[in-house]
Amino acid sequence: MSEKRDLRPLFNPSSVAIVGASNDPDKWGHWLARGSLEGDHLRSVYFVNRRGGEVLGHRAYESVADLPEPPDLVALCVPEAGFEQALEDALAAGARALVGITAGLAETGREGRAREEAAVAKVRQAGAVLLGPNCLGLSDAAASLFLSSNKLAPGPIGLISQSGNLALELGQKAVEAGLGVARFASVGNQADLDVSDLLHDFTDAPSVEVICVYCEDFRDGRGFVDVASRATEAGKPVVLLAPGESDASRRAARSHTGALVSSQTAVEAACRAAGIERVSTPKELIDACQSLLLGLLPKGPRVGVVADGGGHGAIASDAVAMRGLEVPELSPALTKELAGATGTAGGTDNPVDLAGAGEQDIWSFTRVALALAASDEVDSVLLTGYFGGYGQYSPEMAKAEAEVGSFLASIMQTSEKPMVVHSMHRLVDEEKVGEEAGPLGKLRDGRVPVYANVEDAAEALVRLTRRAESLHKRRRPRPAGGVERPAGRRVAEGGYFAARALLAEAGFPFLPAQEARTVEQAVLAAETVGYPVVIKAAELEHKSDSGGVALDVSGEGEVRRTVAGFAERFGESRLSVEPMANVSGVELLVGAVRDPRFGPVALVALGGIYAEVLDDTAVALAPVDEHEALELIGRLRAAPLLLGARGRQALAVGEAARALSVLSEVAAAHPEVLELEVNPLVVEASEVVGLDARMVVAHASGAGGGEP
Repeated sequence: MSEKRDLRPLFNPSSVAIVGASNDPDKWGHWLARGSLEGDHLRSVYFVNRRGGEVLGHRAYESVADLPEPPDLVALCVPEAGFEQALEDALAAGARALVGITAGLAETGREGRAREEAAVAKVRQAGAVLLGPNCLGLSDAAASLFLSSNKLAPGPIGLISQSGNLALELGQKAVEAGLGVARFASVGNQADLDVSDLLHDFTDAPSVEVICVYCEDFRDGRGFVDVASRATEAGKPVVLLAPGESDASRRAARSHTGALVSSQTAVEAACRAAGIERVSTPKELIDACQSLLLGLLPKGPRVGVVADGGGHGAIASDAVAMRGLEVPELSPALTKELAGATGTAGGTDNPVDLAGAGEQDIWSFTRVALALAASDEVDSVLLTGYFGGYGQYSPEMAKAEAEVGSFLASIMQTSEKPMVVHSMHRLVDEEKVGEEAGPLGKLRDGRVPVYANVEDAAEALVRLTRRAESLHKRRRPRPAGGVERPAGRRVAEGGYFAARALLAEAGFPFLPAQEARTVEQAVLAAETVGYPVVIKAAELEHKSDSGGVALDVSGEGEVRRTVAGFAERFGESRLSVEPMANVSGVELLVGAVRDPRFGPVALVALGGIYAEVLDDTAVALAPVDEHEALELIGRLRAAPLLLGARGRQALAVGEAARALSVLSEVAAAHPEVLELEVNPLVVEASEVVGLDARMVVAHASGAGGGEP
């Protein structure tokens, strides 16, 4: 795990200086100066402007050297031409933390990057930290520290973002959901402090209950996984929005494995390893925060749906079932209890339909919720429909509905079952009942998620259920070191024979193979392994597609004709002569790709020539042990074919898992190996065997080989 850096001067400084402070309301120096004054009751605040005078009615010093005390935190709001000098002056004055608002450095190219790296070296030599540059700033509500262009409303979220404007959007969406931001950091260019450093610090911040990360570039993917794992174990969920593709996924894939493992699948593997919640949009990120802040996870997939109308109940039940959860039929005893709770003739099976009970007795919602919370027949509750709108009927109803909202929240706080709410009035619940929040506001105050769309409410339960399962199974990722290798042993070349030799040495199962370069060598090889044989043009990357595999070759004459035909089509090449395999099992692809950010990533997929077409894959950070490999295979849609579905004979899945584990260990042990693949790995009833292999090595030639 990466070493934790001391960020107290960054988020709770004893003094702050704004370099470039300005009275111009259109400048960063004005925005940060204005925000800094909100904390002047807790710390000294100084403004620095080379012209002196006053800023916002406060003295402006001409230099940080003139300040009456060393500034703990210095915000640099200066043009890029003056950035280095301002940074050096701040460090000389004793600054322990700096925020670089300045843009125009590393993001502009090689020269700007060199300037930025030189500045970071000075920061680290001084024992200080730098956030940014090219960033929006930071804030900490508990410390009354607001050093960014826009003030974010306070709440339980810790927000780390590589995009300033996206962070502002997330802040707005948080407010719409009744949430807010406890601590915020815009990492910008990540020149010194990166996302992992901030995540490490946010995990220990008492005011932060859930950590949201928007990141475009993971400097140290494995370090990020380590720190995120620590946050998960500390009970602080991490939600990640990570768009785009890295160089690894844009690189032209030379193998099926390279095509199937993109930067995004590497991120997905990292998320699974660390217990991170992955999302795709800002809305989904805030939706996830709502559900995770509830602090409850269902014990199973069974959902009790409560509606105050048949239509809402039916649509909600479909939304739940379509996402893989269950809406179980309830027992006669529970049905009878619910009928008494509603006092109506509505359906009380599941979904539970209050059928007008809300208008007659708004407290029927609480009786139904109590009955389901106490029951062992459901694992979670989805309330859907009109709740939140009854208060429109009368002031008395409005007051009662708000009280019911508060009571429902209290039920969930003492229950072991999560409840989520969909209300058709979600967007109009800003009205208050007197000085108090309305019913939906009461629910949100009690951390009950409230959604405007029923599909979002159903998705929230899916997320919580999936998280409960994944946290139960999750194992801390092992280091990417893998197996021991002999001192000085480095893989020098890629290709078919090198891949086979490297894997076979570690115990991977292959059929025997003989290398041949001439017709006579091929004939001798065929006689050695025994007819019938398979002859492969070993250096071709996609042998089957190119016609580089000859099956069931019998007799010397056929060997000679095959080799001559290969020579005519492909020129002189290395041939592999192997016994003809009697294949009757299921073909898998097992492989590993070294991602530049996350290191080796192991993959298993349905194999053969259709690996990419069928797109049935599962990935994990490598190395994986046999148990983890077995779980990976079990995640394939094709897994039932291996496990004996519909009376089929169960195949040697354990042996397949062992082979995948061996390959992942080898790939992790050799950082020079960029891609390593066996396709197909044939899984039979009692054994597995690899029929083809390939390997790509950094700065190596002869990296041929592919599927047979």
